[in-house]
Amino acid sequence: MNENSNPRPYTPGPNLRRAAFTFTGLGILLFLAAGTMRWAGAWVLLLEITIGGLITEAWLAKHDPGLLAERRTSRGQAGWDRIITTIMPLLWLTWLPLMALDAVRYQTSFVPGWLQCAGAVMIAASFYIVYRTYRENSYAAPVVKIQRERGHAAVTTGPYAYVRHPIYASGLLTYVGAPLLLGSWYGLAIVPVMAALLGLRALMEERMLTAELDGYAEYLARVRYRLVPMVW
Repeated sequence: MNENSNPRPYTPGPNLRRAAFTFTGLGILLFLAAGTMRWAGAWVLLLEITIGGLITEAWLAKHDPGLLAERRTSRGQAGWDRIITTIMPLLWLTWLPLMALDAVRYQTSFVPGWLQCAGAVMIAASFYIVYRTYRENSYAAPVVKIQRERGHAAVTTGPYAYVRHPIYASGLLTYVGAPLLLGSWYGLAIVPVMAALLGLRALMEERMLTAELDGYAEYLARVRYRLVPMVW
């Protein structure tokens, strides 16, 4: 973990503005498609994403400002990764309204309350995995690249002792948890497509890191699973 000082002092204002923009933008997508704001699952989802994001950024600002700065840039991103990271947000922009139409406007799905609660727990768990990952890996940039200027090295501790891509594993938890929380079986049916994109990115990232990062090939030989222990 890198606790070097941030070249710019941390102020919560920009983070709050980004959080407000995310909250408002996702809220518009969900509530416009649903035709109502009386949707408890959507409010819980928005609060979890917003509060989780704010807490994560505040923690990074205090404990690893170098990683926080790195996560605010796409400098050095591989071309193939730029394609994948363009597709994934576009999927979200269609996925959220689809779930609103399914669960609320047309009520074509019925998800039991206990499963909706389980979905909320999955999303909270995903933020905890992100925190544990950031605590171990100061090179966890949002884009795939080798951070030579920061002394990039293979990380094998914490969540990395169980899966090779804990951030992607946390994303998979969110992909499953969100449609359960929102009450949409149709939303859940889209998850394999999103999981496949995560899997493709993991495979491409491993290929690049094996070729360019010292010690990564040895790490792959020790840790078998990419996203889900005992599965893949």
